[in-house]
Amino acid sequence: MNEEHPTLESRVAKIEGILEEMRSRLNHLESSFEHRMGRLEDRIGRLEDRLQSNFRWTVAIIITMWVTIILAILLAG
Repeated sequence: MNEEHPTLESRVAKIEGILEEMRSRLNHLESSFEHRMGRLEDRIGRLEDRLQSNFRWTVAIIITMWVTIILAILLAG
């Protein structure tokens, strides 16, 4: 055959090469995505811990204020 009309085997080989390159790129994207998701999950976990700590402090302050107000009312009366 001449160069203008590639053979079926050469066309299939070219397509297989393109598919292999796409597979490689997708694998790279997948590993990058998994790495970023892991980092995001770690950051969310740390944020949840901070929110829990702040919530405990807020509840403790509210209870302390409530007890102080009730004692002030009881002792003033």
